[in-house]
Amino acid sequence: MKAAVLRELGGALGIEDLAIASPRADEVLVRVTAVGLCHSDLHAMQGVPPLPLPMVPGHEVAGVVEQVGENVRRVKPGDSVVVLLTFHCGHCDQCESGHSNRCFPPEARRAATEPHRLCKGAEPIAQFANIGGFAEQVLVHESGCVAITPDIAPDKACLIGCGVTTGMGAAIRSAAVRPGQSVAVIGCGGVGLSAINGAAIAGAGRIVAIDVLPAKLAMAREFGATDTIDASAGGVVEQVLELTRGRGVDHAIECIGRKDTIEAGCAMLGKGGMATIVGVTPPEMRIELSPLHLMLGERRVQGSFMGGVRTMVDIPRYAELYLQGRLHLDQLVSQRLTLDQVNQGFAAMKQGGLARSVIVFDA
Repeated sequence: MKAAVLRELGGALGIEDLAIASPRADEVLVRVTAVGLCHSDLHAMQGVPPLPLPMVPGHEVAGVVEQVGENVRRVKPGDSVVVLLTFHCGHCDQCESGHSNRCFPPEARRAATEPHRLCKGAEPIAQFANIGGFAEQVLVHESGCVAITPDIAPDKACLIGCGVTTGMGAAIRSAAVRPGQSVAVIGCGGVGLSAINGAAIAGAGRIVAIDVLPAKLAMAREFGATDTIDASAGGVVEQVLELTRGRGVDHAIECIGRKDTIEAGCAMLGKGGMATIVGVTPPEMRIELSPLHLMLGERRVQGSFMGGVRTMVDIPRYAELYLQGRLHLDQLVSQRLTLDQVNQGFAAMKQGGLARSVIVFDA
């Protein structure tokens, strides 16, 4: 099969012919129909965090099941599926308490003593996020595969595999936005727009979209933002406080992963407010907060990983919301590419202005 392989950190992806193994117990072989380009892929390609090379990036996958190994019960050949990086064991304390997205089980990958899933001759090839989605096929643990209706086109369905679930879940699950509450979303890329969409679905009374690009702020209105702030002029916290008559917002959802934007999100909270950090940061990053500011107003700060997704429950629900016209997937797709154009897609991502680029494979 053909796949985009990274051999040097910060370098371009090369299209290579790789061999993919047959599924073993608990594994699923999926023919990829579409895969989104996510900022997490770009971070990994730049060495944040450090990962083994050579590697196939990509993780926001939609496809069709081709083969299943022993013990697979979730999906069967012919099923349309979304693949998520939240693989889980199903029996640890996190899984048992309804937080399977926190599991990170060794079962997600093959043991070092087993044959590699991907190789080129005798050379093993790593899978980013245990998926390696920039390829014609992926071989993954079944816990990351969720069957969805085939009524959703692959270029839309793949977005549910990461960006949409991360943003929607940050608003609906992690922050648990309630009707009438005020929400500020910092960063209006694919994840931020989905957070705005989620806040609107949850019934937020005021949704403030914050970005430096006018085009993204215009899109934010389409996704449910009631107000927009151009952050390029500075004074974002002051503008949020002015909009809310000095009260601050009930929720700030940070979708960029920068020190200044995380700190700004905490500073714009009203009493009892919650800041939810979604953006991916470098491991060494530290933020500065006033404990007094948090304590006196009973403000809180939390992280959100993959929107707290409960895969078998949330993914079908998000698919249904799309079919109802309430979840805006169509507007997220900025451009469709072939696998050969993957580097072009990442170049566009670095320039900003796009929501999501999607690689689409022939049916």
